[in-house]
Amino acid sequence: MPAHIGIIMDGNGRWATRHGMPRAVGHERGVEALRRTVKAAQKFGLEYLTVYSFSTENWRRPMAEVSALFALLKTFVKQDLARLKREGVCISVFGTREGLPDDVRALLEKAVRETADNTAFHLGIAFNYGGREEIVRATRKIADEVRRGKIDPTDITEHVMCEALDTAHYPNPDLIIRTGEEHRLSNFLVWQAAYAELVFLDVLWPDFGEDGLLSAIENFASRERRFGGLKTGAA
Repeated sequence: MPAHIGIIMDGNGRWATRHGMPRAVGHERGVEALRRTVKAAQKFGLEYLTVYSFSTENWRRPMAEVSALFALLKTFVKQDLARLKREGVCISVFGTREGLPDDVRALLEKAVRETADNTAFHLGIAFNYGGREEIVRATRKIADEVRRGKIDPTDITEHVMCEALDTAHYPNPDLIIRTGEEHRLSNFLVWQAAYAELVFLDVLWPDFGEDGLLSAIENFASRERRFGGLKTGAA
């Protein structure tokens, strides 16, 4: 069983197009898929789940769609926060707050604050997130520590870098799942996913749920993770 799974939730727009519906409907169904997936992850005993909900590149989309995505995030938090809090879910938000509307920023901070003491399950939301941008911010943070004499450049290690990332309190993902028929990371957890197992699914995100998550976990369980070493028992 992986300890931490990351999911690139892709395919909402294509799902809507194939069903003859507006893209906004695809995003609405995507929120329903997120609810199903979080419940399934809790059911299976997963400890950490991180979902890619809005990337720094998504600002390139039409503002009407961006606004719709923000509205869906607000709906999800408002409708589900109380339940998640009761169930012991601790919410973390990864990404920069720059450029976000004040109400969206405030709602994200509220979700983090009100669930901070929970430990039963950890839900990471990568929102306004980009893996390269995260590394740049982490590098600036370390550079500032060097400038102030708190750390020597020769002491900068992979561990120091990990501690400067948004996900410092999360283990690296064991498994990355991507729906939507694409086969790339799209700037998601690019540092953290160095040794993650990757599972790409043809299913579009609105159709994803417990069965899809179980299938990906079973796929993961069939693999042997060597982290650069030899296969177990190899000469």
